[in-house]
Amino acid sequence: MSELFNEVDEDLRREQLKRIWEKYSLLIILVAVLIVGGVGGWRAYSYLEGKKAAEAGAAFDKASELSEQNKPAEAEAAFTKLAAEAPAGYRTMARLRAAGEAAKRDPAAAVKLYDEVIADNTVGANEKDLARVRAGTLLVETAAYDALLAKLEPATSATGTYRHSARELLALAAWKAGNAADTRKWVEAISNDNDTPSSIRTRAESLQALLPPAAKS
Repeated sequence: MSELFNEVDEDLRREQLKRIWEKYSLLIILVAVLIVGGVGGWRAYSYLEGKKAAEAGAAFDKASELSEQNKPAEAEAAFTKLAAEAPAGYRTMARLRAAGEAAKRDPAAAVKLYDEVIADNTVGANEKDLARVRAGTLLVETAAYDALLAKLEPATSATGTYRHSARELLALAAWKAGNAADTRKWVEAISNDNDTPSSIRTRAESLQALLPPAAKS
């Protein structure tokens, strides 16, 4: 009896499958094709992206070699090309390097390139802060303190990767401007940060020694 029931169940299942196939066969085939196509497309996309990244890495290394060979114009052109064509992971690095090469011939042009990085909402906070510090380094001798403050202060936060350099530049700019109060403020920020590199701490202490007595305490 159980064998009979099993045969009946099997017949019913076959009949149900037949009806499902007759009703949804085109849909089933379409879904299968989409799945196979999707997997194949993803693999092709991954392959192409990997190839682009490898090519961009090789081009970045070549541009870096041009810089090391003291060929700033060629290096700048190579980095600029990368910034326009490379995958996202390389674009910001290439833009920063292009600005660095530009600084060797025209600091004002380099500052403009750094400012473009700072203003780009697609660029990460760390990269923006690096651009701020590099631009500040080029401007510290010539820019007004207030202008430098506006540019560098966002990089001085307690968690900023480049906060130590940004604070040192602001301390120096404030001192050059005769602003003893702000010089002291930035020197204290440097001194009170346990992670401040020893070289920056030493220079800050030297700068503090130049302050008038009333501004030291």
